[in-house]
Amino acid sequence: MSEKHVHGAGASSRRMVWALVLTSTFLVAEIIGAVVFQSLALLSDAAHMLTDVVALAIALAAIKIGERPADDLRTFGYRRFEILAATFNAVLLFLVAGYIFYEGMVRLFDPEPVGSIGMLIVASLGLGVNLISMRLLASGVEASLNVKGAYLEVWADMLGSLGVIGGALLILATGWTWVDPVVAIGIGLWVLPRTWVLLKNTTHILLEGVPKGLSLDAVRATIAAVPGVVAVHDLHLWGISSNDVNGSVHVSVVEAGTEDVRRRVLEAMQTDHGIEHATVQVETGPDGDPSGPGHGETPHR
Repeated sequence: MSEKHVHGAGASSRRMVWALVLTSTFLVAEIIGAVVFQSLALLSDAAHMLTDVVALAIALAAIKIGERPADDLRTFGYRRFEILAATFNAVLLFLVAGYIFYEGMVRLFDPEPVGSIGMLIVASLGLGVNLISMRLLASGVEASLNVKGAYLEVWADMLGSLGVIGGALLILATGWTWVDPVVAIGIGLWVLPRTWVLLKNTTHILLEGVPKGLSLDAVRATIAAVPGVVAVHDLHLWGISSNDVNGSVHVSVVEAGTEDVRRRVLEAMQTDHGIEHATVQVETGPDGDPSGPGHGETPHR
């Protein structure tokens, strides 16, 4: 790892810590404001801000935990922590959204008084926190997928804060308290599809599905086209976290030079599909039986 890369990771970590502190502090303040001013829209926005806090925490943890080496108990290291935390985040959001939808429907038919001025002040402060957090994270967006994900979460929450501000101004101008649950339900509808995508993606990774952007048939065809390969079987592609790819495959050959074939297969998988960590087992013999010197090799690249 280059010194430049280390310094870049350290700078991103420090900026994420500041963004996490700001967002977490305001999350507590927004929940208090939602209770004091009886605003369901603020509570809904707080639920969305919770995703920002979790996204920032996951991104920060991924950097810190990712630096820990694999050990005798966790041979793949600790990268899956990111996926477990993201799955928990998605499930929690579904539960919170269910409560907000239920409470929103109740308030539509039986509106409650809302402190629109307090609601406006809290939402405006939330918008400021979002803008500051976005500024802190902007420099690391291109260097890290985790930072980019956290940045997009904060960006989406900024839109939620704008919705609450608009709702507060409308209530202040008209006295229509039913606007508050409508805004809350609207924010929930905005968050839920993204939450579903998050849950679907994390579940796919936990089930060790083929990583996004890869085709099992395409990878199989690439390997089959390598000179010396006569058959491809037991091909598996999976990821431990959101930004890595692992592969394993058995290839059959009928000629000598199994090490050259193995090397060419690894190069083709990396060059054509970006699979940098792969295990290739070579089977030799006229019928592809595992009888030659290449059988049992599990080289990694």
